[in-house]
Amino acid sequence: MTKIDTTISPKDTSWVILAGGQATRMGGADKGFVVFNSKPLIEHVLERLSQQTEDITINANRSVEQYQQYCSVISDVFADYPGPLGGIHSGLVHAHKDWVGFVPCDSPNIALDLVERFCNKLKPDTDILVAHDGDFQQPVFTLYHKRVLPKLEAFLQRGDRKIILLYKECNTEYVDFSDNPDCFINLNSPQELEKFGELLAPNDSKPVK
Repeated sequence: MTKIDTTISPKDTSWVILAGGQATRMGGADKGFVVFNSKPLIEHVLERLSQQTEDITINANRSVEQYQQYCSVISDVFADYPGPLGGIHSGLVHAHKDWVGFVPCDSPNIALDLVERFCNKLKPDTDILVAHDGDFQQPVFTLYHKRVLPKLEAFLQRGDRKIILLYKECNTEYVDFSDNPDCFINLNSPQELEKFGELLAPNDSKPVK
């Protein structure tokens, strides 16, 4: 097994915002453009992530031209929406760096030190890092080494979709966020939006260049 560098900094990582799902719990609306507290969810995530890294891509399977107004967009390679692993696979395929991180598009309160915490947690031979809020793992807040790609492709080709099962097949470590569990607030239904902020019609949202 190849020993990987454990002295990386945020500039050594690429990050992908996962916006490629079907958003069934949001009535099929494109979650990235649903408005929360007067601006689209994607803008909340970009605002916080861009303070930590300049290398950001959006994974999307629709509204591609709209998302391109923010940054580069990549779509799933596997058809039929294989879930977050489809976006993770695409991120690894297109990555030009060895370490690729992922966050969802519907978590507007991501930690401002998220990238740094991930970089500081690496151990020899780590394949994947996953955030943990003290009670539960947060499987789509994650950092992958690109060498996971062949294993991920085989995983998807045999029809597996559960991300936690992949983590069991890899050398997975966890990053402690128990001091800031609210950074994982996930607004993926109208009820959650109503609870945490102002809910506006998705069509009221217009991306800003």
